[in-house]
Amino acid sequence: MNNSRQRPLSLTLRVVLFVTLTISICLFFVRQMLISSVEHHFIQQDADELAVIVRSVEEILHRAATQQQLSATSLSLAVAGHHGVFYQIMDEHNALIYRNADFDLTQLSSLSVAADHFDDAQIFNWRLAEKTYRGVVVKLTSAAANYQVIAAIDTSFHLQFLQQLQRSLGFILFGSCILTLLAAWLAVHQGLGPLRGLTEQMRDIQTNKLDIRLNPNTVPAELEHMVQSFNHMLHRLEEGFTKLSHFSADIAHELRTPLTNIITQTQVSLSKPRTLQEYQNVLFSNLEEQERLNKMISDMLWLAKSQNGLITLQKQPLNLADEINAIFDFFEALAEESGVKLQFSGAAIMVQADRTLLRHALTNLLSNALRYTAKGQSITVTTALAAPDSVTICVENPGLPIPPKHLPFLFERFYRADQSRQRHSEGAGLGLAITKAIVEAHEGHIAVESDQQSTRFMVRLKTA
Repeated sequence: MNNSRQRPLSLTLRVVLFVTLTISICLFFVRQMLISSVEHHFIQQDADELAVIVRSVEEILHRAATQQQLSATSLSLAVAGHHGVFYQIMDEHNALIYRNADFDLTQLSSLSVAADHFDDAQIFNWRLAEKTYRGVVVKLTSAAANYQVIAAIDTSFHLQFLQQLQRSLGFILFGSCILTLLAAWLAVHQGLGPLRGLTEQMRDIQTNKLDIRLNPNTVPAELEHMVQSFNHMLHRLEEGFTKLSHFSADIAHELRTPLTNIITQTQVSLSKPRTLQEYQNVLFSNLEEQERLNKMISDMLWLAKSQNGLITLQKQPLNLADEINAIFDFFEALAEESGVKLQFSGAAIMVQADRTLLRHALTNLLSNALRYTAKGQSITVTTALAAPDSVTICVENPGLPIPPKHLPFLFERFYRADQSRQRHSEGAGLGLAITKAIVEAHEGHIAVESDQQSTRFMVRLKTA
């Protein structure tokens, strides 16, 4: 079964169809209004024509003293100058007095009730011998007698004109739709020209050309935000690619050193027969390097899980004073060996955190401080409320200042302020990156400051 979704219509086709449909509807209503207006004009024109005929006949009937004085000549003058107009006069006994048509109009009196006076509402239409007529039946009274006048107008010319008008408007509507479709397609094609130009520029961007940026000043205003967003995306990709390249180089360097040590020591030990004690020393040395490798890989896996949101926190209310004192107990022997004092000051503040991860983060900071604190000096850990709902933990140690240019990068993996990258300690450059990941997993923030007096790492967490 094919579950693939149907491809959406192109932008050009969408716009062309929408514009064509809109223009067609508008032209259709204009056509209907025009035809309706012409029909109304013809109806009004015929009504005026019929009114003139009825008044002319009425005047002739009033001038005749008797019915015998009516002549065909005088009655024929009632429609002088009018074409396609027919009328018929009958007396009160429905006897024909005069008609100018070659057909009988008497049947019209059966289709409509005779009105006492001319009224537009009494006008009606009928067909006779494949022709359409519009007529009226009116009763007229003179001094001589009562009459019934039937007046009619042949509307065939009007109908032919309307049919021709409908055909013409139909052709105009069809032609307008075709022209509109072509014009809309051309307009959209031209309008999308800058977008095609951007597509060509984007196609040229490769992994080795991520520094290319599109110029938002050369595109229409509608595309400016898209270009800016694309440039921001390129900037983020460039940063990510650069970090990934550096990370690959860093991890290769960090893994190469212990592996080289293991290979070298093994080769040396195999170069000639050794005593059991010498073989044991080599194995212990290799084991240390392997443990370092194992820890490095474990830390990298943890960071990868953290960045992908796979770390589940087991939060609980914790007393910071108790947690820091427990960490001090763990580092007590190492601090005494290094001749460094550990000091804590601050209130017993409660936080909602994962105990294992929080201790891991503070242990990394304290271990880092011990590494760079000279003998006879003190490391101070301070807690204080930064706001009603947050607490700041500051780990401060004296020592040489960190150059400002290195401060923004200290929390990156494998970053070392010492660019020679020589291994001066047991650290692999992942401790601060892990600490930052732990703090951010707790929706906190970590920062670092350094001056001539000391270096301070500040962690901000939410209170319980």
